[in-house]
Amino acid sequence: MKNFLDSNFLLQTKTAQSLYHNFAKQMPIIDYHNHLMPDQIANDFMFENITQVWLYGDHYKWRAMRANGIDEYYITGGATDLEKFKKWAETVPYTLRNPLYHWTHLELQRYFDIHEVLSPENAERIYEECTAKLQTPEYSVQNLLRKMNVKALCTTDDPLDSLEHHQKIKRDQLDIKVLPAFRPDKAMNADDATFLNKYIDQLAVLTGVALEDLDAYLSALKSRHDYFAENGCSVSDHGLEQIYAEDYTEEEIKAIYLKIRKQSTLTPLEIGQFKSALLFQFALWDHEKGWVQQYHLGALRNNNDRLLSQLGPDTGFDSIGDFSQGKALAKFLNRLDSENCLAKTILYNLNPADNELMATMIGNYNDGTVAGKVQWGSGWWFLDQKDGMIKQLNTLSNMGLLSRFVGMLTDSRSFLSYPRHEYFRRILCNLFGDDVENGELPDDQEWLGKIIQDICYNNAKEYFNF
Repeated sequence: MKNFLDSNFLLQTKTAQSLYHNFAKQMPIIDYHNHLMPDQIANDFMFENITQVWLYGDHYKWRAMRANGIDEYYITGGATDLEKFKKWAETVPYTLRNPLYHWTHLELQRYFDIHEVLSPENAERIYEECTAKLQTPEYSVQNLLRKMNVKALCTTDDPLDSLEHHQKIKRDQLDIKVLPAFRPDKAMNADDATFLNKYIDQLAVLTGVALEDLDAYLSALKSRHDYFAENGCSVSDHGLEQIYAEDYTEEEIKAIYLKIRKQSTLTPLEIGQFKSALLFQFALWDHEKGWVQQYHLGALRNNNDRLLSQLGPDTGFDSIGDFSQGKALAKFLNRLDSENCLAKTILYNLNPADNELMATMIGNYNDGTVAGKVQWGSGWWFLDQKDGMIKQLNTLSNMGLLSRFVGMLTDSRSFLSYPRHEYFRRILCNLFGDDVENGELPDDQEWLGKIIQDICYNNAKEYFNF
C-alpha cells in the first residue's frame, strides 16, 4: 500500500516518477488566466489567518460545505474566521474522492509543510500554525507566488478598470510579471438593458464622451482596449454560455443600441445580434494587436435566485450547461479566418460532452503560421480534476497535438491554488509513463522529458510571449 500524498502521488510507474521528478517538477509556472486581486499583489498583502486566504471567495469549498449540511452563517455569514475554518475541517473528511480533498492537503503540504490529514480534531491547532506563518514576511502574497515558482500571471479585468495596481507593480519592478486581461463581458450583456445602460454611463464618465450612438460606444471601448495594451495587456477573456454568431447588419446594431439606451425591450434575436456584433468587434481588435483571445464556454450561472439575491454572483450556484456549441463557434471562427483576422485563440468547454467537438474544432483553424495557434484549453472549473484532466488530455492526444498544448492554469481566486499545476503535471507524467511501460511509446527520456517540459511551461512561454 502506498502512503497518502507522498512524493510519488499519482505517479503509478517508474517512468512516470522519472518524468515528473527529473523534468516536470522544476518547471516554472505561467498562469495565464486567474481571478487574483491585483491590489493584493501590488501591496504585497499579508493575510491575517488561514481562513482569509483559503476560504474567502472560494465557492468550490462553499458548495462542499453546503452539501455537508453546514449553515450559511459558517460559510459566507457572520461567524468568526476560526469558526469557519473549523466547519471546513469538519467537511474535509467527507470530501473523499472529490478533488478538494487532494487540493486541501497539497496546499497544506506545499505552503505550510503540514502533512497531517485535516479533521475536526486537529483543526484549531492547524489553524493556529498556519495563521502564525501567515504573519511572517515569507508568507506575503508576493512570496506565496515565489514559493510556487510563478513567473507570470494574468488577472481578469473589466474594461473600466483603472489598472492602477498593475501600474504600481510595474513601477516596483516586481520579479513576477503581473499583467491584466481584457474581459468585456459586461459591455455586451444586452440581456439586462438596465445594467448595460449603467455600464455605458460609467464608460461615458470614464472617457468623457457622451455615448449617444453605437459608433461612440465602440470608439470608447476601443480606447479602453488601447489603454489595456498600453499597460501590458496582450490577452483577452470571455466567459460566455456559448459563442454568439447571429447574422446582422451595421444598421441593425445601431438601431439596437438606441433601443438599449431608451431601455426598450429587445427581442431574443436582437439580443443575440448585439452580442454577436460586439464579440466580433473585440476579436478584430485582439487580432490587430496580436493578442491571445480566450473563450470560456458553457457555464449555466446563478441558478439559485434566492441565494443570488442574498449573496450575489460567483458564490457557488453555477453548473454545467448543455448549450449548443459547434455551429455558432464554427461560424464565428470561420468569419474571422476568412477575413484573415483570427488571433491566437484558446477555447475552453465546461460540458465534457463537448470534448471531442472542441478537440476537432481547433484543427479547422490551425493554419501553419503558429504552432498550436488555436488551442483547446485545459479542463476548467468543474473539469479541473483528475478525471476531467485525463479526459481532456486523452481527447487532445487522439485528435490533435498534445505536444503543442499550452498546459494548465488556475482560474482561481486563491493565492494557495498553485498546487493545481503540480496536480496537472503529475497526471500528465503518469499518462506518458503508462504508455511507455505498456510499449505504446518509446522509452526516450530525453525527448519525452522535452515534451513534458514544453507542455508544463515552454509552450505557454512561447505562445504568450509575455
